[in-house]
Amino acid sequence: MKKRKVGVFIESFRLGVKGGILKAKELGVDGFQVYVTGGEMAPEALSASGRAAFRKFVADEGLVLSALCADYGRGFLDPAKNDETIAMTKACLDLAVDLGTNVVTSHIGTLPPDKKDPKWKAGLQAITEVAKYGASKGVWFASETGPESGAHLQRFLDQIPGRVCKVNFDPANLAMYGFDHLSGVRALKDYIVHTHAKDGLKGAMKEVPLGDGAVDFPKYLALLDEIGYDGFLTIEREVGDDPVGDITKAIRFLRAL
Repeated sequence: MKKRKVGVFIESFRLGVKGGILKAKELGVDGFQVYVTGGEMAPEALSASGRAAFRKFVADEGLVLSALCADYGRGFLDPAKNDETIAMTKACLDLAVDLGTNVVTSHIGTLPPDKKDPKWKAGLQAITEVAKYGASKGVWFASETGPESGAHLQRFLDQIPGRVCKVNFDPANLAMYGFDHLSGVRALKDYIVHTHAKDGLKGAMKEVPLGDGAVDFPKYLALLDEIGYDGFLTIEREVGDDPVGDITKAIRFLRAL
């Protein structure tokens, strides 16, 4: 059986950053992703010594930082906000370098259906700038899948020179929006650098525990193997009354596949 790298989104534990990292170690995962858009992990909150101390703490616990999440909840399709959003995202890319990860994820916003839409052009300009900056630092900026099909996101990414913008593939987001997550993998196979392990109901914005929703994990993982993906499966649990229990079951579920 292939040994897969299983991680967890630290905020999913609801135990704080340090508490979540210690719980992740206790549960035997390989690494984790963490939000850096506010609080103690924000770029402006971490000094050079604080960044070094955090990196040492993670290493001492025997874990790997799989990715940072720099989702400010505004996307990159609004020209009036993009200058500020780009600057904040670049700071997160710099933080990734200091903390020792090469992936920063975010949602870019709901892409319009028409490439001639001004929002498409605004997003293309903003993401090109952000992704090129990240690439210059050795860090991938990865757009998370969700409100559009994999094929439509591919059309957007194909317009960015050098394929410097990558993908954080979340199969549940695609399923909940009514899209096929398996065809999404095929469309985005050249871009996937990080994934979320999450499940949800088809065509309904309802997240459920791994294995209880529309994501066909055996076929999904087999397809990731087929395209040569060997990165993290990072468990994300945004709802539920027992996050630690749900995450524990999710780890066992993934390890058994």
